[in-house]
Amino acid sequence: MSEVKTPWAAHMGDVPMHLEYFGGSMFQALEQVAQEYPNNIAFDFMGKSTTYRKMIQEIERCAKSLKVLGIRAGDKVTIAMPNCPQAIYMFYAVNLVGGIANMIHPLSAEKEIEFYLNESESITAITLDQFYDKFEHIRQNTGIVNIIIASVKDALSRPVRAGYMLTEGRKIQKIPDDAPVIRWKEFMDLSRHCFYKNFRVDRKAEDPAVILYSGGTTGTTKGIVLTNGNFNALAKQIIATNPMFRPGDRMLAAMPLFHGFGLGVCVHSMLASGGRCILIPRFTAKSYAKQIVKYKCNFIAGVPTLYEALLRLPSMDNADLSSLKGVFSGGDSLSIELKKKFDKFLYDHHAVIQVREGYGTTETVTACCLTPTNMYKEGSIGLPFPDTYIKIVKPGTDEELPYGEEGEILLAGPTVMKEYMNHPQETAQTLRKHDDGLTWVYTGDLGTMDSDGFIYFRGRAKRMIISSGYNVYPGQIENILDAHEDVQMSCVIGVPDAYRMQKVKAFVMLKPGVEKNQATKDALMSYCRKHIAKYAMPYDIEFRDELPKTLVGKVAYRVLEEEELQHIQATQAPAADDAHAADETQEKQGE
Repeated sequence: MSEVKTPWAAHMGDVPMHLEYFGGSMFQALEQVAQEYPNNIAFDFMGKSTTYRKMIQEIERCAKSLKVLGIRAGDKVTIAMPNCPQAIYMFYAVNLVGGIANMIHPLSAEKEIEFYLNESESITAITLDQFYDKFEHIRQNTGIVNIIIASVKDALSRPVRAGYMLTEGRKIQKIPDDAPVIRWKEFMDLSRHCFYKNFRVDRKAEDPAVILYSGGTTGTTKGIVLTNGNFNALAKQIIATNPMFRPGDRMLAAMPLFHGFGLGVCVHSMLASGGRCILIPRFTAKSYAKQIVKYKCNFIAGVPTLYEALLRLPSMDNADLSSLKGVFSGGDSLSIELKKKFDKFLYDHHAVIQVREGYGTTETVTACCLTPTNMYKEGSIGLPFPDTYIKIVKPGTDEELPYGEEGEILLAGPTVMKEYMNHPQETAQTLRKHDDGLTWVYTGDLGTMDSDGFIYFRGRAKRMIISSGYNVYPGQIENILDAHEDVQMSCVIGVPDAYRMQKVKAFVMLKPGVEKNQATKDALMSYCRKHIAKYAMPYDIEFRDELPKTLVGKVAYRVLEEEELQHIQATQAPAADDAHAADETQEKQGE
């Protein structure tokens, strides 16, 4: 058996290389903490706090109700909810009765919801009243037996509820009284009819617990099956890599629950460790900023676009951020320039820490690599977590590359998924066992590792522009553009080109007050010429007020690619129509 190289071992600081992991379920991990800290606050939601004791009681009620509905071990329950108490109760209740939680975005389109329900073979679903219509329209095409409808207002304190009903609540369409659904209150009341003393189902670390969705390494949406052990291991690793964490510390949970980052880092890692989650149901930079200050948060996690938005908020001008112990960036590449800007912002607002960039994939729940507190290298995404191994290989092979050479990033460790649901071929492509005895995830991401074990992310293998035979990495050009004093943010895409195969185009969001004119464009172009190789130069820079974002807040470069393609087709269409018209005229003349 070959030996795994661990050059990072010497640079872990206070972080151990190996940890002990809990062998039970996610719910059991929570229950242990609740016994230790029953009166600690587990989470806050729109001004209302819930203790660990109360949370466990509600999860148990919810579990009994699921039992009454007939949910058995291995059954799938779809949760299409924002970050709110009912979603937390349902998530852990499904776990307690041995079911599998299928986590989806409540704002998904009808057809997407139908796909998720069928792909996961869900038999029960929970969503909010405002999304009922979407579920009702596609219900008959799925195997769903019960739809549980929750409402944000049910989780609010009385004064907040009154305000909510006058504003947001008014916009929600009333669900017909005879609608074939179970309201949250009725659902929770079912627990009274649960005569099973043994409503708990014993689940082990290796049992499947959660399905999250991702494009995977091939780009088609697949369900990623994760186990109890995956989530519990992540919780241990998050705490180990943040030795400054103390039970009672406050984490701003704004990243959504259907995303590994939100569910794994912001919620489960905190609740399984005695932390306190500040749940934010509808994420906006404004609401986020307000809660950081109001709750004196100790930890915040987000994608780079969030940090970029915080820099622009007037409400943050005099904010005191001295309570922060950890600021994590993940989900997308944090440009060196944005990190510098945000670190300065933190310093100016009395924080004594800097942004720590991490990296991970949904195939490993989420983060599996993080910048250590004791050492930072520019452009690096940090060192592997305890018990996590990373190697760089020649793409698609098991041939390890020397330090500093670019290749595919491979991951192994206790958070590696069980499989892609119903996709054995793709599972076999992504999870491969090597001679070292470890099962490795082929991420499809490109990167390098230096001789100290620091990892450098170079971009998705798929997010590469090939222009005149040269490989162009959009992330590198975005870094250069973002460093310009007039640029707030940029996104670079490849545009089909008959001659070069693809040509490079940049979309730029200028800083407030900078004119969107030819002079600005010329200045940026001449700046690019100084910093970018000729073959990688953008042929055009288009100014935008906003850049499109994905549901998780990353810049949606695919949307820009799609728009560009439609634009090309539209400009070519008239020529084709003219030719068609000429043909018709000739036919008529022939008649």
